[in-house]
Amino acid sequence: MSNGTIAGLAPGAVIGILGGGQLGRMAALAAARLGLRCHIYCPEPNPPAAQVTPHFTCAAYEDEAALAGFAAAVDLVTFEFENIPLAAAAFLAQRVPVRPDPKVLEVCQNRLREKDFCATAKVPTTRYAEANGPEALARVARDIGLPCVLKTCEMGYDGKGQVLIGGEDDLAAAWPAMAGAQPNPQGIVEGFVDFSLEISVIVARGADGACRTYPAVENQHTDHILDRTIVPARISERVADRAEGIALHLAEQLDLVGLLAIEMFVTQDDEVLVNELAPRPHNSGHWTIDACLTSQFEQFIRAVSGLPLGTTDRLADAVMKNLLGEEADAQRLEILSDPTAKLHLYGKSEARPGRKMGHVTRLTPRD
Repeated sequence: MSNGTIAGLAPGAVIGILGGGQLGRMAALAAARLGLRCHIYCPEPNPPAAQVTPHFTCAAYEDEAALAGFAAAVDLVTFEFENIPLAAAAFLAQRVPVRPDPKVLEVCQNRLREKDFCATAKVPTTRYAEANGPEALARVARDIGLPCVLKTCEMGYDGKGQVLIGGEDDLAAAWPAMAGAQPNPQGIVEGFVDFSLEISVIVARGADGACRTYPAVENQHTDHILDRTIVPARISERVADRAEGIALHLAEQLDLVGLLAIEMFVTQDDEVLVNELAPRPHNSGHWTIDACLTSQFEQFIRAVSGLPLGTTDRLADAVMKNLLGEEADAQRLEILSDPTAKLHLYGKSEARPGRKMGHVTRLTPRD
C-alpha cells in the first residue's frame, strides 16, 4: 500500500501538510528542529499551522490547479487530520510521495471501512453493522442489541454525529440527529460497551518497517471531548502489552508509513476492543512533547521523512489536560506560575465553547 521508498529527507527539504490545525502546527515546529521546512495547505485563512512557517497555500481541497502547484513546491506530502477528501490525496500521490498512503486514509476516514479492516486483521471490536437509513436502523439496532450507538461513518469527531440509542423510544429521533445536514449520510451501529476505561496507543512505523510504540495512556472525556490523558494508563501489564501488540499489528497490516493512534476500550473483564484509528498525531499524545525523549510530532516527521525513528523512552509520568474555549486565557497565568506545568497554546483567534485552544501537561518525575 505504500508509495514506494524515498531516501531520508535532507535538511532544507519541504514537507507538505494537508490541514492547518494545531497538529500541523506542532508537526511543523518539530520539523524545523530537524532542519526541515513545512508547507501548509488549508482552505481556511490564517490557520494555526501557517503561523509557524512562511509557506502556505490557502485553497480548497478540490482546487486541482492549487494542488498541482502545492505538489511542485514540496518533496513529500502528509496530512494532519483524516477528513481530507480522498480525491485530493490521490491527486497528489500521482505527483509526489504521500505518507501515509492514501489507501490508509481511505480506511481510517470511514468508520465502517475501519471496523471491516479490523475484522479482516482479526483485531477485536464491539459488534457493529451498517445502517443505510431510518428503516434499516431499527432492524440493525435490534439485531445489535439495545443500548447501542449510531454514528455517522464519515466526518464525525469529538462526539459529533453520534447518538446513543438507549431503548426503542429513541429510534425515531436517532437518524435525523445523527445525519444533521448531511445529504446522503451513511451510518454504522455499534454495540454499547460497558468499559472500565478508554486507552490509546500511538505507534510509529518507518518506510523500512521499523516500529516504535508509546506506552498505553488513559483518556477521560467530558461531553465526548477529550478532557485529560493520564500517563501511564492505570491498567495491568498484561493489558498494556495486549494494547501495544494490537497497535503494532494494525500498523503492519496497513503497511503504514507514519503515525497511527488507536483508541481502545478496556472492558470490565480486561478485554481490549479497538474503537477508532487515526493515521496522524493524536490529542492523547500531546504529553510526549514534554515527557518523552522523542515527541509524537518529531516521530511523525521522522517516519514520513524516511529518517530513523527516535526512542520513545518516557522521562516522567504526566497528566495532559485540554484547554477549551475561555479556559486557556483564564488559566494562562496560573499555569505559567506552576513549576510542574508546561503550557501550549495553539494561536487560535476565537475561543468558542468546546474549541481546543491549547493544553497543559503536568509532569511527575519517575521513581
